Amino acid sequence: MKPHYLPLLCSTLALSMSAAASTAIYKDVKQPVEKRVDDLLKRMTLEEKVAQLQTVWKERREMENQQMVFQPNIAQKYLSQGIGQIARPSEFKTPVQAAEFTNAAQHWLQDNTRLGIPAIMHEEALHGFAAKRATSFPQAIALASSWQPQNLKQIYSIAAEEIRAIGAHQALTPILDVARDARWGRIEETMGEDPYLITAMGVAAVEGFQGERETDAPFAADKVIATLKHLTGHGQPTAGVNIAPARIGERELHEVFLTPFEAAVKISHVSSIMASYNEIDGIPSHVNKPLLDQILRNEWHFDGTVVSDYYAITELNTRHHLYEDLAHAAKAALDAGVDVEMPNQDAYLTLADMVKSGHLDEALIDRSVKRILRQKFLLGLFENPFVDVAKADAAVGQQSHREFARQVAEQSMVLLKNSNTLPFDASKIKRLAVIGPHADETLLGGYSNIPRQTVTILDGLKQKLAGKAQVSFARGTRLIADGPEISDEQQKAQTFSERRWVYDDIQLADGKDDKKLMAEAVALANKSDAVVLVLGENEGLSREAWDDNHMGDRAHIELVGNQVALAEAILATGKPVAVVLTNGRPLALGKLAEDAPAIIEAWYLGQETGSAVANVIFGDANPGGKLPLTFPRSAGHIPVFYNHKPSAKRGYLFDDISPLYAFGHGLSYSTFKYTDLTIDKSNAKANGMVDIAMTISNTSARDGDEVVQLYINDPVASATRPVQELKGFQRVSLKTGEAKRLHFKLPVNLLAFYDVNMNWVVEPGKISVMLGSASDDIRLEGDFTITGETTNVEQHKAFLTPVTIETL
Repeated sequence: MKPHYLPLLCSTLALSMSAAASTAIYKDVKQPVEKRVDDLLKRMTLEEKVAQLQTVWKERREMENQQMVFQPNIAQKYLSQGIGQIARPSEFKTPVQAAEFTNAAQHWLQDNTRLGIPAIMHEEALHGFAAKRATSFPQAIALASSWQPQNLKQIYSIAAEEIRAIGAHQALTPILDVARDARWGRIEETMGEDPYLITAMGVAAVEGFQGERETDAPFAADKVIATLKHLTGHGQPTAGVNIAPARIGERELHEVFLTPFEAAVKISHVSSIMASYNEIDGIPSHVNKPLLDQILRNEWHFDGTVVSDYYAITELNTRHHLYEDLAHAAKAALDAGVDVEMPNQDAYLTLADMVKSGHLDEALIDRSVKRILRQKFLLGLFENPFVDVAKADAAVGQQSHREFARQVAEQSMVLLKNSNTLPFDASKIKRLAVIGPHADETLLGGYSNIPRQTVTILDGLKQKLAGKAQVSFARGTRLIADGPEISDEQQKAQTFSERRWVYDDIQLADGKDDKKLMAEAVALANKSDAVVLVLGENEGLSREAWDDNHMGDRAHIELVGNQVALAEAILATGKPVAVVLTNGRPLALGKLAEDAPAIIEAWYLGQETGSAVANVIFGDANPGGKLPLTFPRSAGHIPVFYNHKPSAKRGYLFDDISPLYAFGHGLSYSTFKYTDLTIDKSNAKANGMVDIAMTISNTSARDGDEVVQLYINDPVASATRPVQELKGFQRVSLKTGEAKRLHFKLPVNLLAFYDVNMNWVVEPGKISVMLGSASDDIRLEGDFTITGETTNVEQHKAFLTPVTIETL
């Protein structure tokens, strides 16, 4: 028989425990974040701590039924100890379904785990939130072609807003890899080859995601954690093969590849960084303790989280062949500084047993857990991890973002060549031929989903000429073979872009219909007044090679298939032809570069592709983009980056060693004049600043944009220096006849480099100054002399040159 007081005692104990829990320091929003973190950590078991270092992705899929609804009974299997992150909750879902899922998962963690620790949800957002109905902007390489950091800040602010609307909190972007090999399939995801341009764009991107906040400041409700990718050297893999070793010397590593990451840490206080798959000098980044601990933590004072790339800790064994088992790989990664394993529960599942067996110090786990918990507190997840489901659909891909997406697409196009062909005069065209294998499709590039609306180039031109001219289409050729048959349901869930990007087996088209397709195209061109010829690639021909049976890198970078022959046949008709390239990598155009009268590099321009292209073709928008990387003449010319050393370009037998199109190249329908260079040399010393001023004038009858580029060269130094280095730029809008004066406030410390003893120094001596429209189109030249002694300026690094604009 139970004592009569037992129910009362149990009730009293329950109330007491509830009161204690409600007054726990970690639940008290008035307490400092560090105090809340310490209090929560003390309450956690070893298993609960280890769970915070893990992510669920395939497990998350198991927690969903066919209607994408969260399944609590399955969650118990994977989330009983809590979880650090849940990967890509929007996958395959509408915004409402995604918001319902994230709310349900957070409710379950709150109600069914001992401490109720919420999860961070991460998403992809390379060029906008990669989810159904979200706004799709131009691919990253196209965004860099705008040379407009403010664009990136606004784009990623929009992406952050859409991500938070469905209940997620972290974006696995921006990519700050310095990309120097056009064979590499992931080059479309980068912002080019120059560390200065990437730094400017990267700093703006992080501020868009996170806001302009200090490291200890809470996140606004519409901001997310940004994750820099990939630390480091990922963009120059051996032979252009994804994740291959990066053969980079220590000086080049610091001066080129680490610079954008360091700037994003020190200027915009990025909260997360992803280690790269590759190795440098025999050490994969995920166990590179000098990189992740000494440089990142001790020298840069980074206080956020380091996350693994997907499956990378497991691949320390399966690909790099480093450790005897998964447990030792996990220990090495954690010790090096990788806080979170992605995307699934795998290697870090072994950590608790490693501690219990005495092979791992629990303090290493505590170190990472504290970083993770701190971010959850700063995101406000303990107070409110939920979102308003009713508002999710309206917030994602909203109409107000569509106009901006079109404007960015227009600013991202690069006019490579124009022999008085563009813009077309609509009044002189009664029939327009649109020809090309993908002219009737909107190519979005990798890491994309299905936006609310897309506009193909064909449809954009039809809308532009509606009621004025007939617009007809011919395919002309095919690039790749059709993929495997898919169900109607799969067709609804995927765009062709996604399918090509995901298919493992990509085969070139067999060409059996090419004669017929070309004949149709030539016939159409012959009876038309002008031709828009859309050539290039698709998402199956340049993409991330993420597995041994999923290739994306190429040994050749020429136009594939029958495209060159098609182009020559169309050009032979004698009709005005504008070539529009849609692609993810720099292409070796060969004879087409000589023969085509007009060529536009459009990359992948996002959901508003067709509207933007039509506006540029007919002159309603004036192209002003510039190449963020060099176009080689062939794969044999690689590496071909502009900021090479003086000894790099002696020449080739039987071939031209110069680039096809130089870094920074881009034409306009307007003409611009550079005049009145002045250089204030009075403070040209370490920790000083040099004011470099010039006047830019629009000398044409058309309003337009020009990107003024500032380059320097250090002609005599204690270590060899590049022939040119970008140290400032400004995109300027100028009306007809308008002039503006630009003042580049060049920090002398921005000219520092690592000397023979690997000290970061400013050396006295002459500096050549070059201002121009491209790296090979210099309009003004001057120089100044750095005075004083050689000075170590490690603690006073400069990353960017401010520019002020004066309207004359």
